[in-house]
Amino acid sequence: MALSVLSAALFQVQAHDAPSGWSYPYQCCHDLDCRPVSARSVAERPEGYVITGTGEVVGYRDARIRQSPDGLFHWCSVAGKSNSRTICLFVPPRSF
Repeated sequence: MALSVLSAALFQVQAHDAPSGWSYPYQCCHDLDCRPVSARSVAERPEGYVITGTGEVVGYRDARIRQSPDGLFHWCSVAGKSNSRTICLFVPPRSF
């Protein structure tokens, strides 16, 4: 019993951690909503960041945009699904 409680507690903490060790904020991640994504998964267009899998546009001034602590893209979507809306988008510093 104690082992299962401890395992559940450890999983819960890890669910909010990026692979590089920083923690996703709770406003963005409730369980497994967030994950790193390749730079090909997010396109920079004049209107904002475009999630290539869904076509959703997240404007550059949108409150869901966050600076990525590890310099990589991380996408938080509802229930972590690849076809759902964006909760938060962690972006590396812009190159221009």
